[in-house]
Amino acid sequence: MNHEHIQPNEDSRPDHEGAQPDDAHAPTAPITVGRPVGAGGRRVTIRGRSAGIAHSDADVVEFLRRAGLPDAWEYLDDPRWVEWQDGRPRTYDTTPPGHGDHGEVIG
Repeated sequence: MNHEHIQPNEDSRPDHEGAQPDDAHAPTAPITVGRPVGAGGRRVTIRGRSAGIAHSDADVVEFLRRAGLPDAWEYLDDPRWVEWQDGRPRTYDTTPPGHGDHGEVIG
């Protein structure tokens, strides 16, 4: 991947504090974290280009650092920058609490 500088889309920035553009016309964030797949992590794309599979926030931050966004930690919870698809943001597997990686109950 080229080390390009990542910026949120101009149209996705709030018009003023607390206001968001009309959802029907708002482009997606430049960073997309796909849905969690089992214990296998989430696919990360930057401007539509695959950056890799993240198994933690640290992985996402590293992908963004390599793409030219050195202070990425502060952007993980900003929907102008990161779109978390399906599942909860910053969650990387679908294994229920109390279960191991393959569904066995721990305990």
